This record gives sequence, C-alpha cells and structure tokens, in this order.
Amino acid sequence: MKRLALVVFLSLCCLAKLSAQVEIATKVNALYACAGIINPSAEFAISPKSTIQTEIIYSPWKSINKHHFNFVILMTEYRWHLKNHFNGVYFGANASMYAFDISKPHFSDGRIKLYNGYAKGCGGMIGVCVGYEKTFADRWILDAFLGWSRMWSYYNGYHFADEMHLEGEIEMHPEGHENDNPPDPWNGSAEWYPNKIGVSIGYIFN
Repeated sequence: MKRLALVVFLSLCCLAKLSAQVEIATKVNALYACAGIINPSAEFAISPKSTIQTEIIYSPWKSINKHHFNFVILMTEYRWHLKNHFNGVYFGANASMYAFDISKPHFSDGRIKLYNGYAKGCGGMIGVCVGYEKTFADRWILDAFLGWSRMWSYYNGYHFADEMHLEGEIEMHPEGHENDNPPDPWNGSAEWYPNKIGVSIGYIFN
C-alpha cells in the first residue's frame, strides 16, 4: 500500500505540472496530517461551477494501542459550486474503493468503539459531501469539507491473542455465519459512516 500511495501522489504532482490549460488545485489535508494520515488531492476545474477531484487517503499506522489502523482509499468526487469553482460553498458526490487492515469501529452504548481483533479486506463506497473553499494570496486555497457514505466491505477477521485464541488466528465463525457448515471465514458488511472530513490547503495551477 505504501508503493501505491507514492505512485498516486507522484501522479497528482505530474498532472499539476503538465497541465497548461486547465486550472488544477493540488492540496493536502492538514487535519489528517496532524494524525499522521496522508491525504493529497487534485481538483480539476471542468466548467465555471463544476470540478472533479481525485484523491488518496493513506494511513501508514500498523498499530495504535494494539489496534490495527492501516488502510488506503482511492476517491473520485464531482463538485458543484454555488458561485464559481474554488470559491464558496459546494456540494459533491463521490465514489471510492479501498483496502484495509484495521480494527473495525462499531457503535456501542452511544459511542464508537473498536473490535477486539482486526479485519483484512477491501470494499467500496458511494457518498455525498458539503464543503467551502476560499482562495487567498492570489493562488493559495483553503478547502473545508465533511462527507458521509454507504460502505460495503468484504474481509476476513482475525483474533488478538487471549486465553482462547492465538495471535492472528482467523475467525472461522464470524457474526452472521455462526451456523455455516462447513465454516466460512469470509465476511461482509454494509454501514453508513462519515467518509471524509478535513481542512486542506493547496495551490492553484493553470
């Protein structure tokens, strides 16, 4: 996943340099960067009020307090701006694919908690977002946004070491498959979750 993240990031940089006719805003999510998550993006102006953004979100963390948090997301998003592109309020629709090695979150007692184990797999999501962009100092840009999506994930689950399981032992009877015969460890789920949040800063090329 590290190599994939590097390739996509370099591709975004090359697109910005090669374009001589289309306005492109290349950005980095400062909020994610504070948590050590890499989120570069390139937003292409395709009409006075429309843009297309492509981005990658990459978490290099193998473990945080024992829980796994390693994933990569490739996202493409259409944005419609109320005023002009790169200026003011916009609404967007996005589609993504992702791969992960994480301790999945779940809601319990009104809080988001992490499962005592981890899952490895892949999936996709379709979502919407709202945001606000502001240009300053001629070509610099700020982009604040929030998004929500429907996610479909397919994975195998694994145990942490305890009295009953070895570290990395595969979960042979995942939730919803307890009575499968023979046992089937391959699992799937669909959830509504926020899929993006942040404040990005970048530079506009044309």
